[in-house]
Amino acid sequence: MSKIEKALNKAKSQRQEVVSTGHTVENEESSNRIDSIQYEQTKVIKVSEATLQENRLTAFFDNTSIADQYKILKTRIFQQTMEEGLNTLLVTSAVDNEGKSITATNLAISLAKELQQTVLLIDADLRRPSLHNLFALSPSAGLSDYLSGKKPLNDLFISPGINKLTMLPSCKKVGNSAELMGSFRMKNFVEEVKSRYKDRYIIFDSSPLLGFADALILSEYVDGIILVVEYGKTQRHELEKALRLIKGRNLIGTVLNKSPFSKKQEYYYQRCNK
Repeated sequence: MSKIEKALNKAKSQRQEVVSTGHTVENEESSNRIDSIQYEQTKVIKVSEATLQENRLTAFFDNTSIADQYKILKTRIFQQTMEEGLNTLLVTSAVDNEGKSITATNLAISLAKELQQTVLLIDADLRRPSLHNLFALSPSAGLSDYLSGKKPLNDLFISPGINKLTMLPSCKKVGNSAELMGSFRMKNFVEEVKSRYKDRYIIFDSSPLLGFADALILSEYVDGIILVVEYGKTQRHELEKALRLIKGRNLIGTVLNKSPFSKKQEYYYQRCNK
């Protein structure tokens, strides 16, 4: 049995035990439940526009071709989620380095620009956290510290100075990431942030699907999945395998990253920006 299958089976059996007995393994229900989370102590660390531009967070800037592409993606998400109240989205990819973190962050920024939406962006890639780097932040603790019981959530939330956007970073690699993803603490956390505010979207940037159990475990908790595919890099067999892994779950859509613009698109935006 592979490591992924073992991790999934372990997480599944633990959740089944909670349903059938009402108690957690090791009797940790009282310590792992998060019935009441307070967010009043969010740190505000304003990120400069130069940093956003340098790290390709271009959804922040209006009247650009990439910002418009994220507006289209945002509209599609609204169409598929809003009526049913689906608000937790997992952004993942088949393999590493396909642009999932940049996609997740730009999507979060685009969603936060809506008049009636707030966004919580969570770095759930505990194997290779990167969202703090995109915002040029240096947090001392992150999601794994909360999941392991080392830090309260109040100490972890950061506002990068973008209106209605809050982020929960991860700042260090951990070896037991699958176990943390499958923990009661993580499951309860997702349930809490999902139900607390009806006008909020929660975006999870996770590890890739192939090779690790983390994203597959997390996909059980969320309402929908966005799969990022890099133009000219992702192999057909990798994409097919990733799609088989999430078969039966709500795939909101697939994002083709780094697709070259046509000359007509480039000409259009050059003319509009003059």
